[in-house]
Amino acid sequence: MDIVSLTALLSPCLPFLMKPFLTKLSEIAAESAAESAGSAIGTETWETAKKIWDKLHPKLNEKEDARIAAEQLAAKPESEARKLFFQEELEALLRENPDLAEAIAQIMQESPATAAGVQITQTVTNNEGQVIGQMTSGKAIGRIDGNVQGSVNL
Repeated sequence: MDIVSLTALLSPCLPFLMKPFLTKLSEIAAESAAESAGSAIGTETWETAKKIWDKLHPKLNEKEDARIAAEQLAAKPESEARKLFFQEELEALLRENPDLAEAIAQIMQESPATAAGVQITQTVTNNEGQVIGQMTSGKAIGRIDGNVQGSVNL
């Protein structure tokens, strides 16, 4: 299982997933948080994250460092340092619980949100066209014609 993909999937969902546990929200408030998450993150991603969370959170709560890492990431999901901390704790937790790792891998494999991956297509219509962007942990496939200034990594 790709732990980076799992962390990327859970990171934006953790504030919504952890909210009922952190603030002891009522059932109505928890449902409202879930609806917010579905619209903000995307229904398929949210449903996959919920399935994974149902399996993960009981074991996560048993391991204090992993629980703290999840709480910190939930409080600031855009933090790369917190993502790395959570990722390390998650990896250790799954290594200690191979059945859990297998169950989560199965959910991710069956999920359309993770199976499809991320695809970005950019079309430059002329020789002088400019494309600006950044890509991390992926594969670039492309063709460049004409004059190129600066660096291009494919």
